[in-house]
Amino acid sequence: MDYKITGYEPAQLFHFFEEVSAIPRGSGNEKGISDFLVAFAKERGLDVYQDEVYNVIIRKPASAGAENAPTVMLQGHIDMVCDKLGSVEHDFTTDGIDLVVKDGVLTANGTTLGADNGIAVALMLTVLDDDSIVHPALECVFTTDEETGLVGAETLDKSQISARTMINLDSEEEGVATVSCAGGVVVTYTCPIAREHKTGSTLTLDISGLLGGHSGSDIHLERGNGNLIMARIIDRLMVAGVPAIVSFNGGTKDNAINRECKAVLVYADHAAAEAAAQIAKGIIADVTAELEVFDPGFTCTVEIADNVDVEAMDDKSALALIRALRLAPNGVIRRNVATDGSVEVSSNIGVVATSDDEVKIMLSPRSSITSLQNEFKDRLQTLADVLASTPSLSSSIPAGAMPSIRRSATSLSRAIASSLAPSCASSPFTPALSAACLPRPCTAWTPSPWARRSPMSTPRTRAWSSLLPSASTSCSSTSSSALPRKGRASSSSSHVLADCK
Repeated sequence: MDYKITGYEPAQLFHFFEEVSAIPRGSGNEKGISDFLVAFAKERGLDVYQDEVYNVIIRKPASAGAENAPTVMLQGHIDMVCDKLGSVEHDFTTDGIDLVVKDGVLTANGTTLGADNGIAVALMLTVLDDDSIVHPALECVFTTDEETGLVGAETLDKSQISARTMINLDSEEEGVATVSCAGGVVVTYTCPIAREHKTGSTLTLDISGLLGGHSGSDIHLERGNGNLIMARIIDRLMVAGVPAIVSFNGGTKDNAINRECKAVLVYADHAAAEAAAQIAKGIIADVTAELEVFDPGFTCTVEIADNVDVEAMDDKSALALIRALRLAPNGVIRRNVATDGSVEVSSNIGVVATSDDEVKIMLSPRSSITSLQNEFKDRLQTLADVLASTPSLSSSIPAGAMPSIRRSATSLSRAIASSLAPSCASSPFTPALSAACLPRPCTAWTPSPWARRSPMSTPRTRAWSSLLPSASTSCSSTSSSALPRKGRASSSSSHVLADCK
């Protein structure tokens, strides 16, 4: 193929990322990428395992001189979150990602990039392909359907794995120990709506330009949510007059912070629509000022069309929708003040979709504390009762936070930093307690003998580690979208681990 990413090192890593990006691989559509991995392994004479849900394990023997070292497992997932700008023509079921390289930064053309977790796939393929790298026996595990509930990981036959030390290639930051996890659930409110014929002038509000982001890793950044901003505008318009809502649609994924939303309202005549437009513009100016620092790209267009016949929601249905959006919890709900203020409970209103006869609101609440997660679900049920809605819960992921960590977070952070100090290659290890994973503690752990011999390490590599709930420890990283300088390896291309015993 003709590669777009050229002149950057490691070249093979980026070439593999391009090849992976060319294959559609949204959650539930992973057969193509799974078969690609199987073919890759067979072409190189490597042992490969593929199961019925398209998980793949590729095994590579230890390099010469490393035969007696413990087997290491590299792990990442092959699916990605598929989201795009409304103006972009892209079918995630058939189209690969259109990569864009500009000013040393890799992005995608109006869609999600898929570096979560395509960079992990590319990293593992690079290691498996390069026979010059010194390494122990490797088990590269590629799981499916991670983004919608860790389905592949849950289904995988664990007897296929012999490694007791794991490097997890799916996390957020280098230099951060991962010590608990945010459990989550997808909550969908479904409300029936009644419609009635209206004639008059329509007011179309179209929000765009918001940064969006992942509701797990970016929820604390105070970015705007298009669904909530739209509900705020319409709520004010309802106070000022009697608009009828024709449609309200925003977002495509429950776990993505909504960045675009479009609503159509209908008024009796042009004068009423124009008055509403002026009110809306005032609120838009307020929101623009409020988001100037956190989300400076926010825009909302206002358009009027006259002499229109539409089927609009009746007053009761419209009021129920806006009340639901105004009352539904969104953003950071609770922080752990004993640490650095890390998020313990959050919620994201990711999708609002209206059809002819119903409206659906999809939320993605998360919590690292099981009891708080259950309590939050109870709150959402109470809201459903008030709104006479029917909630459904799906893709439930259990929370996993260590009580001892929550009680002694500061001392634990210092202990981790102290224990890891010998393995830090170039800069101090910075512990941080945030949404990550561990249902039970390790009793003791020490730097791995492979901590300084990571397959793609460079003198500039930063070291980090995280704990696993068995006799092993996982390191975590995803790539930054910024590309390394030409002639240098990216620090996020190498990973350091520690053994937990």
